[in-house]
Amino acid sequence: MQVRTLTPQLAVAPQISVDDVAALAAQGYRTLICNRPDGETDDQPPHGEIAAAATAAGMTLHYLPVAGGNFDDATIEKYAEVLKGTAEPVLAYCRSGTRSAMLWALGQAGQQPAEQILATAQQAGYDLSACAPRLAAAAPVVQAAPDAGKPASVPGAEKPARIAAQRYQIVVVGAGAAGISVAASLLKRDASLNIAIVDPAIVNYYQPGWTMVGGGIFTPEQTKRPMAQLIPNGVQWVQTAVASFEPEQNQITLEDGRVLGYDQLIVCPGLKIKWDAIPGVAETLGRNGVTSNYRYDLAPYTWQLVQQTKSGTALFTQPPMPIKCPGAPQKAAYLSCDHWLRSGVLASIKPQFHNAGAALFGVTEYVPALMDYVQKYGIDLQLGSNLVKVDGDNRIATFARKDADGNDITTDIQFDMLHVVPPQGAPDCLVGSPIANAGGFVDVDQHTLQHVRYPNIHSLGDASGAPNSKTAAAARKQAPIVANNVLVALGRQSRKARYDGYGACPLTVERGKVVLAEFIYGGKVAPTLPTWLVDGLHATRAAWQLKAHVMPALYWHGMLKGREIMVSPKLEG
Repeated sequence: MQVRTLTPQLAVAPQISVDDVAALAAQGYRTLICNRPDGETDDQPPHGEIAAAATAAGMTLHYLPVAGGNFDDATIEKYAEVLKGTAEPVLAYCRSGTRSAMLWALGQAGQQPAEQILATAQQAGYDLSACAPRLAAAAPVVQAAPDAGKPASVPGAEKPARIAAQRYQIVVVGAGAAGISVAASLLKRDASLNIAIVDPAIVNYYQPGWTMVGGGIFTPEQTKRPMAQLIPNGVQWVQTAVASFEPEQNQITLEDGRVLGYDQLIVCPGLKIKWDAIPGVAETLGRNGVTSNYRYDLAPYTWQLVQQTKSGTALFTQPPMPIKCPGAPQKAAYLSCDHWLRSGVLASIKPQFHNAGAALFGVTEYVPALMDYVQKYGIDLQLGSNLVKVDGDNRIATFARKDADGNDITTDIQFDMLHVVPPQGAPDCLVGSPIANAGGFVDVDQHTLQHVRYPNIHSLGDASGAPNSKTAAAARKQAPIVANNVLVALGRQSRKARYDGYGACPLTVERGKVVLAEFIYGGKVAPTLPTWLVDGLHATRAAWQLKAHVMPALYWHGMLKGREIMVSPKLEG
């Protein structure tokens, strides 16, 4: 935990953990301010967890998130009010501390010279020079209006136009599976390209492995690598987040206020995990028997609960689409039940799988093989049932569904273990942006993955608006296609490549067997390997070997290195 002092009253810090709260209380802090929206990264604890720990330590947490670089008037004013309302030390945090420092700076605009504000931030280690014009032009946070008796507008009502300080041939937004893979594929085709990757994360995760962690098969450490080891050589790594997109100016604004220009933009920041979308979840994750394989630090707790559970009710949930890897929620159920069966306790456990959708799996050909395991484990399959509330202390989960007449009904279920898959959606920086569709995802042609209005923008991975399943396998197929089509847009290639919607989901139904689902647009089954080797319509040991041994190695040493094994793009014509 790196705490930096801005003023005698206020310190700022990067993301804190639950374990940091007691130490901060011991240092005299009594107020915390969270300026980071929940779900920005997969390893991020929701603010509700921090708030619960703060309450236990006699502290107060204020949730004032800044999403997409939107330092709006209301948030700046509330931030200033919190500081004015307490004489005791306050600690504000976000991903890096920059947003927390920026809110303080904007709240000081008009009360002290911009040069002094910037110097104070610089002494604390935050370069806010990019917002100097805004600070200089801003009015005080609260200024009496002589005729109306109301506060004048808070700084930032109007942002002056800015010119990009740096420019690259290609800017890639996001350094996850999609971003690193497409950058590597580009360099494989043309090593002279000038590329920047924008992402503040310092760790890259093999997220498909988290289900295996929750099943006691992988260790958490097997699923992560330092980001610095994975950024391709020759690519400039810009370690901050994107705040906004300005496609008409061919530039993006970063969270720290800098502006980057581009000739070609590739957008792949992934999905946002909405932990707060289900009341009560954030406050009880990691305790009271509530867990989720959708977070790095919670997957081990899943395995702990599985081993500890000997009887009672075990609930597994799946929210409405879109979500990462639509098969992952039921994988958690199968692996848990497999352990209970092998341990001889399954007969004393009542497993339930609540799926908000109308089918167990979206491609009907794979459903019979999966239903065999639903029946084998005695799983009570509840379709059209959506988790809407959790009372962790009393271990009660509330589900909503429609009855036969279309009426909304809710049901409370007492649980001993609850595996939650939270709702998911487009990142805040995309929602409402000029490059997004109505759902907040990048508005692309589903075959070329090129933006429908801005030909120098492409998108792949989970943030793409193409109607494919959001899986790592899809990103692996998309990366070389986007790399080729970006070079076409640059005039360095002549023939476009087309994406057929390929996605894959290795459904781990027991330790040692997997149903390998592979499909393209329209829900058409599309096996990669011959059926004599892997029969995807049945659970096989060969598919398990792929899932447990081949795919992780293919991710780290193939996909992220630009090695296009069995995914070389097919060109038009």
